[in-house]
Amino acid sequence: MEQRSLLTADVWRAREEAHAQRVRRYSDPYLARRSAGRKHPVEDFLFTYYTQKPGQLLRWHPGAGVVLTAEAASARMGWKHYKTLDDGELASLGLPPGTPAVTFDRARFLADRHEAVAFADIILRGTAARPAQFGCFGLHEWAMVYRQDKFDLRHEYLQLRLGSAGTDKVVEDNRIRCSHFDAFRFYTPDATALNELAPSRENQRHMEQPGCLHANMDLYKWAYKLLPALPSELVMDCFELSWRIRAMDMQASPYDLAEWGYPPIEIETAEGKAAYVGHQRAFAGEAAALRGRLAQALAPLRIAGTV
Repeated sequence: MEQRSLLTADVWRAREEAHAQRVRRYSDPYLARRSAGRKHPVEDFLFTYYTQKPGQLLRWHPGAGVVLTAEAASARMGWKHYKTLDDGELASLGLPPGTPAVTFDRARFLADRHEAVAFADIILRGTAARPAQFGCFGLHEWAMVYRQDKFDLRHEYLQLRLGSAGTDKVVEDNRIRCSHFDAFRFYTPDATALNELAPSRENQRHMEQPGCLHANMDLYKWAYKLLPALPSELVMDCFELSWRIRAMDMQASPYDLAEWGYPPIEIETAEGKAAYVGHQRAFAGEAAALRGRLAQALAPLRIAGTV
């Protein structure tokens, strides 16, 4: 029988409230901007690029192997991949028959999400096993606007810090070695041929490496795709790392974000490149720890024979 731990209502409701406060720090400003028809080039990203919406993120999950008790827990019976405990399961926890208690429904989750679990496991373990590369200098963002005049590309409310010609020159004067398909796929057509690597959806599992900012941002994606098997605290740890990476990624981008409160990292200079790599290495260290925690959380699913 699966090992389970019991959380009483006072314990888990406090964790649920702490999670809600943590999420709202980010989601409330985004929802206010959206309601007012305003956009933010940095702080909207995690809610618009990724598929997890604020309301979904706000839901607290304890993760696999945790039992929640009290009448308030019964509301989760309408949540996907939860189940009530039968009298035998209640007895094993020292609870009387009929006690309101719910837990993660491992069997149903594995039946429904086998492919997602398997792919996340491949990406996480494969990425962790490869050497980190630190020579990209964030040029993926520059390649996305390379020769933008030719392709009539314009960001509706941002200006290029060096102008179109200056931006193009930075792209042409540097090696472009992006390994992440979900960055590479947004290159302009002329920039695609300049990339020394050819990432694709098909080779993604072989290309991702732990120095890549986007691979480390995507820890948030893999975490929320595994809900409710993972605890929400781990998902938010990934979210907050992704948030900080996004900020640095945009500071190193070709856009002028100073008036938004994000001074540039001038990667066209030696000093800017050094600063970029310093941040990149620090983020890679944080991501490695989170990647390990995600792999550990996935381990029981692999033991169940799904991966």
